[in-house]
Amino acid sequence: MPTSVLRLLACSVLLPAAFSAQAQWQLDNDASTLSFVTIKADHVGEVHTFDLLTGEIDDEGNAEITIELISINTLIPIRDERMQNMLFETSLFPEANLTAQLDIDQFAELAVGRSAQAAFNFELSMRGQSNTYQAEVMVTRLADNGIQATTLKPVIVVANSFDLVGGVEALREVAGLPSISNAVPVNFTVVFHNSD
Repeated sequence: MPTSVLRLLACSVLLPAAFSAQAQWQLDNDASTLSFVTIKADHVGEVHTFDLLTGEIDDEGNAEITIELISINTLIPIRDERMQNMLFETSLFPEANLTAQLDIDQFAELAVGRSAQAAFNFELSMRGQSNTYQAEVMVTRLADNGIQATTLKPVIVVANSFDLVGGVEALREVAGLPSISNAVPVNFTVVFHNSD
């Protein structure tokens, strides 16, 4: 099933707030990626992305990332349109949201160029439904007053968690495929910059 990602993916994608207890961090969309893999016809895998992400982490460690579902990019325009309309129903549900509460002191001593591993829970909300996931990430302090978090393992999201099974089946039928997986692995790399 193509998408549940979400954000998430994530994403997300949220851990890096930890470098200043009095700073706000803004997501850098151009430096961030959120991707997921779909499997069709049992063994054909394809990688897709969401190309428009916004987000921030505040000075209390509240993290939020918004995924614009219309920004789905499968490299095939007609498939993008079908996923927007038949799967995500973006006219009714334009966004998915990732939220997390982070320990902003956890990486306070991380020097520029150094990395640390961590795991955190985040909530993914889409189509009026929410589910909790855990992400294992590598967090790196960047030289340009930024931080980067990259998944070490994919986050698995399944279609029935967000009432997407019907959309997956509609895509399968219109494409004439024998199957599309209802579970997708999601990966992300997100970069945040200190806005202060």
